[in-house]
Order: sequence, then structure tokens, then C-alpha cells
Amino acid sequence: MRIGELSRRTGVPARMLRYYEEQGLLRPERAENGYRVYREPEVGRAQQIRGLLDSGLTTELIRRILPFLDGPQGIHLDPRCLTAETEALMRGEAERIQQRIDCLARNRDAILAYLAAVRPAADASTR
Repeated sequence: MRIGELSRRTGVPARMLRYYEEQGLLRPERAENGYRVYREPEVGRAQQIRGLLDSGLTTELIRRILPFLDGPQGIHLDPRCLTAETEALMRGEAERIQQRIDCLARNRDAILAYLAAVRPAADASTR
């Protein structure tokens, strides 16, 4: 299938699919006319990449772990995946994600506190 079909089937814009290729995350074949040709397994792979990026992982980390992933739920426990460098990268990513979670929780709490503070005043002014 060509890039437009892959984009339609995955919901990933063609521009992002090209970016995935530039980052070494997808490796489409090329037709004689130079067009990208994607195989059926790349539908799931593109969706998986999108999900990993949406969850906050970097393309560098995804590139390292992608060969060891078997769909969205499966992981091959291949010891070659966990080099000291990859482990450090993954621990750093986990810490970065936790910092984002903490920040989001603080922002949520601040918004809820603001709403709680202004709601009684808004209710009183409508009486």
C-alpha cells in the first residue's frame, strides 16, 4: 500500500509517517517509481509508534525498543535489548514521565481549587 492508504488506515498523517521513516522507525520498500510501499504489518507498527510517541517516549528510545515489541501488548524479553545504555535511557524516560505526571497533577489540583473558590462566589452573585 502507498503512504496515503497507510495514513488513512492508521490515522497517522502522511507527514508523520515520513518522519517515522527519517527516524528509522519505519522502513518502507520503494517501488520503481520511487513511491513508498508499505506492507500489512506496518499498519500495526505505525499505530504502535504513534502510541509510544503519544505516551511521551522519544524516537531514540522507540528506535531501540521497537525491534523487541510484539504488538501493543507484547514484549520479547530479549537480553540484547537491555544494554546499560538502553537501561539508563529508559530510566531517564521513566523519570521524565513521572515529572510530567507530577506537573499535570499539580495543574489539575490548582484548577480544581480555583473552581472550588470561585463557584460559591458565582452562586452567591446569581441569587
